[in-house]
Order: sequence, then C-alpha cells, then structure tokens
Amino acid sequence: MGRLSRLDRFLPVWIVIAMAVGLVLGRTWSDLTDALDSFTVGSVSVPIAIGLLVMMFPVLAKVRYSETRRVTGDRRLLGASLVMNWLVGPALMFALAWLLLPDLPEYRTGLIIVGLARCIAMVLIWNDLACGDREAAAVLVAINSVFQVVAFAALGWFYLQTLPGWLGLSTTSADFSVRAITASVLVFLGIPLVAGFATRTIGERAKGRDWYEGTFLPRLGPWALYGLLFTIVLLFALQGDAVTSNPLDVVRIAIPLLAYFGITFGLGMLIGRRLGLGYAKTATLAFTAAGNNFELAIAVAIGTFGVTSGQALAGVVGPLIEVPVLVGLVYVSLWARRFFPQTEGVRP
Repeated sequence: MGRLSRLDRFLPVWIVIAMAVGLVLGRTWSDLTDALDSFTVGSVSVPIAIGLLVMMFPVLAKVRYSETRRVTGDRRLLGASLVMNWLVGPALMFALAWLLLPDLPEYRTGLIIVGLARCIAMVLIWNDLACGDREAAAVLVAINSVFQVVAFAALGWFYLQTLPGWLGLSTTSADFSVRAITASVLVFLGIPLVAGFATRTIGERAKGRDWYEGTFLPRLGPWALYGLLFTIVLLFALQGDAVTSNPLDVVRIAIPLLAYFGITFGLGMLIGRRLGLGYAKTATLAFTAAGNNFELAIAVAIGTFGVTSGQALAGVVGPLIEVPVLVGLVYVSLWARRFFPQTEGVRP
C-alpha cells in the first residue's frame, strides 16, 4: 500500500464520491441530463464514450501485444472463459431474475439483458488493479466483443422467448439492433485497442521498451482512473433522478445483481484454481466473467423499451451495484493470491 499513489490507495473513496456527485447532479440539475442526452451519435453517448476511451487507452497501451500468442495457445483459459461468459453467465442471470423478481417482468427483462452483455471495457481496470494478466484480459475482451456482435441477438431471443416458453413462463418480445451492438463494440473497444497498440509500437521503436514502460506508462497510467471517475459521474448523473426516485425498486434489482457478481466471480476463481492457471490468469478469468457491458445493456434497453422503462432502470442499476462490488472483489482477489502457488509473472 505504501508504494501506491494517493489516487490508487483511496480509489474506493473516489469512486463513492463520484457516484454521489453523479446522483446529486442527476437529481438536482435536470437540464444536465437533457444536455448530455443531446450529445449522441446513433446509440452511442459521446460524453460516456470519451470517458471510456480515456479510461481504456492507458490500460491497453500497457499490454505487451507480442505476448498475446501465449494466451491464445492456452486452451484451458479460452475454453473456461467461453463457458463462463456465454453459458454460465447468461443462464445464471436468467435463473436469478426469475427466482427473485417473478412479479416484476420489466426489471426481470432488464436484468436478463444485462446478463447477455459481456464486459468489454471496465473489466480491464478491475483486472489491472487485481494484478491480473493484461495480455489475457485483452484477448478475452476481444473474444467477448466478437461473440457480442454474433450472438447477442440470438441469445436475447432464446432467453426472453424460447426458454421461458419451454418452461411454461411468460415470454417477452424484443427486437435488438445489431447495428447498435456493433457500434458499441467498435467504439468502446476498437478505438482504444488500435490506439493502445499503435502507441506501444511507435513508442518502443522510437525510445525502446525500457523508456516506454519505465517513463511513459507511469505518466499515462493515472488517466485510466481519471476516465473511470469521469464515466461514473456521467452515468449516475444521467439516471440519478430515476435511481433516487425508486429506492425500493433499486433494492429489489440489486439483490439478484449482488448474487450474480459474487457467484460468477467465485466460480471463476475456483475454476482457474482447479485448472492450475495460476493467479494472474485466474483473476482475469474471474473478472471477465463477473463484469458486464452496462453501456451496451443500457443502450439496448432504452432503444428497445424506452428511456423511462423498467428495463432501462434495471440496466442503470447495473453499474450502481457493479462498480462498488467489483472494487471490493479486487481486494478479495488480491487476498486470495496467497492460495495460488504459481505466481510467476504476477505484478507486485
């Protein structure tokens, strides 16, 4: 802890403050929400996109892209990630939503959409803070992005119409925009990924790896957390009134989310430990399984059901719960590192 900067050391405090500031702004400054909503290109919010790009670029600039072959050759890691993200995650959220929100169909549908939107952005921050494998995180996030474009609409149809019909439950009709999903992936992952790769390539060729990692990256690093805090303020400002006006509904939505994050993270850690992946890859597996692409979930819910819908509120509550919970799981992950004998290559 003594080697951490003040920004890193008190990150949970700054996140709580950012959440509170956003909620207060959204509750008291109605014109701010309208102004932020006006800056959109298609389904992408420009202010949120800027925050996410600032957040993700430093993390992706740290990745040693020459080492990604090491990750793609690890079939255990790739297989476990695919199973956790595209089989276990959506199925678990479906089960929790129906078990805990049987009387609230709009919120239930919103949570199922959240479960289908696998994380491609903020998970890089949590993985980095937990000393996970950066190269593995970059590869798994890229795989998630491809699957989102290809499989999101089909999985939405399966979990909202087909599976409930088989089980004798009520079904929900939804029409997902493949264009919106593709735009989300390209903006929130494609741009910072290209920028990070280009920055490392040019920087190492011009100054060498020692200068790039010893001088340039330490100066660039804090901007990831600045972008994170900025994004949190914006997200909570955009939906502050909806959240604070429905506190009991927020509690109902939060319960399955808490269970979801805890169960998926725990399963990821146990599976990684059982497969002998070592701490760094296990942490990456757990965080990529537990995190969700709330930007996409909110955009899909608003575009399909409307900005004032219960589905949209459920999407908004996602980051409200996810951010503090995954910050806490960073500390849990670091504590659990002692149970992993294979710690070679783990950043201190």
